[in-house]
Amino acid sequence: MNDNSACRICLVRHGETAWNTERRLQGHIDVPLNGTGLAQAEAAARHLAGQGFAALYSSDLQRAHQTAAAIGRPHGLDAEPEHRLRERHYGLFQGLTYEEAEHRHPELYRRFKARETTLAFPEGGESLRDFADRVRAALTDIALRHRGEQVLVVTHGGVLDITHRLATGTALASPRNFPIPNAALNWIEYQGSAWRLLAWADESHLQETLDELPDA
Repeated sequence: MNDNSACRICLVRHGETAWNTERRLQGHIDVPLNGTGLAQAEAAARHLAGQGFAALYSSDLQRAHQTAAAIGRPHGLDAEPEHRLRERHYGLFQGLTYEEAEHRHPELYRRFKARETTLAFPEGGESLRDFADRVRAALTDIALRHRGEQVLVVTHGGVLDITHRLATGTALASPRNFPIPNAALNWIEYQGSAWRLLAWADESHLQETLDELPDA
């Protein structure tokens, strides 16, 4: 690294799950990787094997932790679980496909699609604003802990949506215009008190991968 006070972070979305293929909202439901997801995790591990990392952090949900275990193995790193790196809690939408959510809760779905930042889903769900606050806090804590170092973070599509906006200054309510593929590599840097986007959605190590669902 050119600046010894900067923290460089490689963020990886977890590999594919069965619910990803079904367009089903996972949120905090603990869904494991499918066979494709396990293969994607190993492909990401091979691609990153030549990099040096000081630490590895992961969401404590198993789809992220399984991905992190594969990626950390060549580096001799065990993933440190960080619950603030979990996906957004979607409340009563969790477990539903997008189509089911729209059919059963049309007004709530309309507000979700509009990216209303203060909309908190019934049954324990988070607002987009609260979700963004916890993601920002988690990443900032990691960056301050590892100034001058490079670290790995394995997390979820929604967290990566917030991360891209944090690093580019894009408003939470703006429609997403960037991809978030399973097991792709995304690089950001924290210097001083500012975030910077270095590279996004590198999927050169993958044969095929699913993008994150819209507005998730």
